[in-house]
Amino acid sequence: SVSSSDCPRSKAAPLRRRAATYFLFPFLLLTVWLVVSPAVLAQGSSAGPAVIRYTASLAHPEKHLVHVTLDLPPGKPEHDLQLPVWNALYQVRDFSQYVTWVRAKDSTGHPLPLQLRDKSRWHLSGAEAGAEIEYEILADNPGPYGAQLNEQHAFFNLAEILMYPEEGRSSAVQLRFTNVPSGWRTATALVASSKNEFAAANYDLLVDAPVEIGTFRERDFDQGGGHYRVVVDADLADYDMEKLLPTVHRIVTAATTWMNDRPFDTYLFLYHFPRGPGGGGMEHANSTAIDVNTSVLANDPQAFADVTAHEFFHLWNVKRIRPQSLEPVDYTKENYTNALWFSEGVTNTVQDYVCLQAGLLDEPHYLTRLAGEIGELERRPAHLTQSAEDSSLDAWLEKYPSYLLPARSISYYNKGDLLGVLLDLTVRDASHGAASLRDIFQWMNQNYAHKGRLFPDSDGIRQAAEAVGHVNLETFFQKYVAGTEEIPWDDFLKSVGLHLVRYVSVVAEPGFWAVRNSDAPPVVSWIDPDGEAARAGLAADDSILEINGRVASSDFRQQFAEVQPGNMLHLLVRRGASQRQMAWKVGSHEDVEFELKDLDSVTPQQKARRAAWLSGQDQSDQDQLKQDQSIQKARP
Repeated sequence: SVSSSDCPRSKAAPLRRRAATYFLFPFLLLTVWLVVSPAVLAQGSSAGPAVIRYTASLAHPEKHLVHVTLDLPPGKPEHDLQLPVWNALYQVRDFSQYVTWVRAKDSTGHPLPLQLRDKSRWHLSGAEAGAEIEYEILADNPGPYGAQLNEQHAFFNLAEILMYPEEGRSSAVQLRFTNVPSGWRTATALVASSKNEFAAANYDLLVDAPVEIGTFRERDFDQGGGHYRVVVDADLADYDMEKLLPTVHRIVTAATTWMNDRPFDTYLFLYHFPRGPGGGGMEHANSTAIDVNTSVLANDPQAFADVTAHEFFHLWNVKRIRPQSLEPVDYTKENYTNALWFSEGVTNTVQDYVCLQAGLLDEPHYLTRLAGEIGELERRPAHLTQSAEDSSLDAWLEKYPSYLLPARSISYYNKGDLLGVLLDLTVRDASHGAASLRDIFQWMNQNYAHKGRLFPDSDGIRQAAEAVGHVNLETFFQKYVAGTEEIPWDDFLKSVGLHLVRYVSVVAEPGFWAVRNSDAPPVVSWIDPDGEAARAGLAADDSILEINGRVASSDFRQQFAEVQPGNMLHLLVRRGASQRQMAWKVGSHEDVEFELKDLDSVTPQQKARRAAWLSGQDQSDQDQLKQDQSIQKARP
């Protein structure tokens, strides 16, 4: 699952894409998908209130233009019509910038007064007998956070193209797609009332289900009582469905087992594998949309597993186990929360645990990855000035390159990931191995999600951890969640027989710093005025399109890490409307590297604690498993 810049792993471990967070519910979704009955869909039916109807025409894919018709039932004479200013990313993107025109008429075709009240809100008058609002909107933003219509496909985050009447967000809605090109099919988690027609109980549920329309491939499978759809819209030469499907299968098995829960009947994975700079994932209640660059997919299969595990676990953490500061959702302005360190960062923690349990990640690679996360935090001077909670609140600044500089900010993904590990180890230690992070999530699932309650941000997380671990965590949360105290890594790691080793290495110095926001190319945010990059002509705000002949995508920091001191660095950059090639010999500088190693003497107790930790189990579960295995072996 928010605006998202990338944070690097260690140089030996690939970059994991930070997923954006998408908050849409007026109240927490529980374990059912609300279905609108055919009777309710009949306007004026006695079975329920009249329905708000949308029609989206795809008649002009070559122009990227979507023609939307919004039909309002009779009733109120005046309405304020709102197009969201943000969606999918923690960025105000003002989707009204793409609206080319808007007009309204009554049932007889006579124009109705329509006045622009602010940049994204229109006031409609004379609508007591009902009204039809038409508008045209440009949709050409690719990726899981956008809305795009072209001659290859259509992909919509619906809040980016559909206005809503402010007083009608709770009304039942129906959406119909027309002028769909021949041969195109539709994939979405929305309830289908007929071909290319879909229904939802309200606007929030409607726009929390992305829609893919095109000539995609689909493979389905069943696991543990759930039905899973895997939809891919990409060039057939760029992926192998027979390799992807088992990975998805193993991830959903591991995650549902870890949570001991399956809050859906059907879940939809939507994948795009662009050849450009795309990358990232967007979580939704019963589906996810994911982009993985083709070169990343080919060179680093773990990246596919990482983003899949991350987005799938979001169906619990943030979509159902949900902080109270994010409700009610306001589409007209920033929605602030200090809990993203948990909702996003600790989802990264669990993502790795799921991959470990699924056999997609092993202990050495996980420990290298964890050391890389520690290094990322320690190398950012802002870890002494910005807390995990403050980083969560500042998420709305992530679209500004200067905010992402190491001296200005930390990542709530990065520190939250580490806090999830430390919280896990702390609870295990306090409970003598009888409780873990898994129990914290299961407790929150039972006490918040299943009861339709929102958790009270960091206080709710602390309450859950203290309940399962029977330990007072006030100091932990004051120092490391709300505060900026240095983390004594070895104090936490010794219970699993590990310690952190720091050493100095000589690494390449490219002479600049770049950041990547959502699925756009990396942008130069700082440049050494006396360095080789500046002498070669690189400038701040240049977009980096290629690094040594490869597309600069979600793994761009890993691409830079592969460059050795003294090597030539070749960049293709975009400045304004022009592109240019640049090359220079990189320098070098000393950097502190981090590695997790065994203590000089690891006790059997520490070995047992580490085995339980990396298996995602409590030690009581692991002991029972060993006992069962022993009994099984003893049987003739």
